[in-house]
Amino acid sequence: MTALSRWGRGLLAATAVLALSAAPVLAHDAHAPEDIPPGFEVDPHWPKALPNNWIFGQVAGVAVDRRDHIWVIHRPRSLQERQVMAGRTPQPAICCVAAPPVLVFDQSGNLLRSWGGPGQGYEWPESEHGIYVDDEDHVWLAGNGPRDHQLLKFTLDGQFRLQIGRAGASTGSNDTANLNRPADTEVDVRTREIYVADGYGNRRIVVYNIDTGAYLRHWGAYGERPHDNPLPAYDPAQPPSRSFGSPVHCVRLTRDGLVYVCDRVNNRVQVFRRDGTFVQEFFVARETRLNGAIADLVPSRDANQRFLFTVDNTNSVARVLRRRDGEVLSTFGRMGRYAGQFMVPHNVAVDSGGNLYISEVDTGQRVQRFRRVDQNR
Repeated sequence: MTALSRWGRGLLAATAVLALSAAPVLAHDAHAPEDIPPGFEVDPHWPKALPNNWIFGQVAGVAVDRRDHIWVIHRPRSLQERQVMAGRTPQPAICCVAAPPVLVFDQSGNLLRSWGGPGQGYEWPESEHGIYVDDEDHVWLAGNGPRDHQLLKFTLDGQFRLQIGRAGASTGSNDTANLNRPADTEVDVRTREIYVADGYGNRRIVVYNIDTGAYLRHWGAYGERPHDNPLPAYDPAQPPSRSFGSPVHCVRLTRDGLVYVCDRVNNRVQVFRRDGTFVQEFFVARETRLNGAIADLVPSRDANQRFLFTVDNTNSVARVLRRRDGEVLSTFGRMGRYAGQFMVPHNVAVDSGGNLYISEVDTGQRVQRFRRVDQNR
């Protein structure tokens, strides 16, 4: 992550600029209250204090499973010397002990289980990143370390099931056997497919079979074949890039068969059909530089999934977008360390009640719960 001082210098006004391609926009219900954004308020007491003198490092990922349990993956190795005492002689400080990388909480913030780390038969990532729990109770983990060219599949209690790709083995954005610093995943159990935002090293979405790990297909920006040629720095005054930038930071599926991709440094979301056919794109806070304005997004849980909830780790805000065209309807939060503020928000998840969970990296090192407070569901 970029140093804190760079994030401070990069703070920009959270003004959204919308630009749609010539592709057709999504169908919508004219009678749906899609212009009325839901409201949120922070729950300052969630989660409850961790046991065993544990502490979070950078909280890179958050997910909600079908039981409405909240899954968190953090980076124990991101803790500074003054934050952790375990295994040090002489002991430099009284506090603390790094928590296991994967932790699971209930709706009340109680810790249910924890596990993770290197083990036999798989290659644990150098830098923990994304976490996703599918509807068959399998946990998928990604990493964005320099040699993290693999995905891992576990049971709910951390039993290893499958690895896709090998550490340090990628040959680039058209390699079908390996990934390259994948950021995040989402699974469609009906089609037996996992979609991967790949990632910090590659510039693509890639799809594998969830049972065998067999490669199925991949595509780059606009559905074109990706490449690894050098790219100029993002410039909002220039035409949109024909390539995803680095990283391709999220991938989300919606019930109407669409795939939403966070092209973070290009400040845009691109939308595809499941076969990689390009549908449309929209831009948010287009003047943003540094790490960009679209770190993550998740669709709302209503029948038509009218909204997208997004987090912006450069400007340290969250936004509610209208899904059919990407218009920004509201923002909440600002840079800061108080409850309800953000220090580099990174990942967002939503539960069945519409409540949001937002993780923070850099020196944020926490996950916050935001209760949905409106009746517009």
